Amino acid sequence: MTFIKYTATCTIFLLMQLSSASANSDDNAALNQFYTQFTQAFETLDAQKVKSIYAEDACYIPENQSKAITMGRDNIIELYNKFFGKIKHKEARIEVDFRVLDRQVEANNATDIGYYLIRFHPPLDAEEPVSEFAGKFVTVSKKKKDGKWYLTVDTNNRSEPSFYYDAKPTPNLYYGHQFTPLTTAKNDD
Repeated sequence: MTFIKYTATCTIFLLMQLSSASANSDDNAALNQFYTQFTQAFETLDAQKVKSIYAEDACYIPENQSKAITMGRDNIIELYNKFFGKIKHKEARIEVDFRVLDRQVEANNATDIGYYLIRFHPPLDAEEPVSEFAGKFVTVSKKKKDGKWYLTVDTNNRSEPSFYYDAKPTPNLYYGHQFTPLTTAKNDD
């Protein structure tokens, strides 16, 4: 009888572990989707594409020391609207890509750490080269009662693009569409 109880207990434990692993896979997919939505928002200059990923009480901590912390989803989306508006006004376009290096998940909280790269494409008639800048980011997400993940804290600062390019993929974490380094034309004077 003891053997049967032991076997039943082990079986239940194993099933719980498998269920937990499946949840991690689902959680990773949901969290990775944030980066796809950011990429689409930047490519289309449409801040509404990221509105659904921010919690209503989210905060954005900007890299610029002269800027205050932005509180609330609507205020964060307004920042994106202003930024995208400037790009539209210049008749330019931008792309963004992410490489998540680490994800720490505990219960209903997740923290992502990684690099991003933004490419600025000026209008063709400007005859200017494509430029890029990169940075490091940390996001904190929370799984709410509706079972969905939402960004609650979003912060970043600048870094050298080489850190983005040198970042290695981590299994199950977002790795983007893998920009290649820009090349510059050399003058043969």
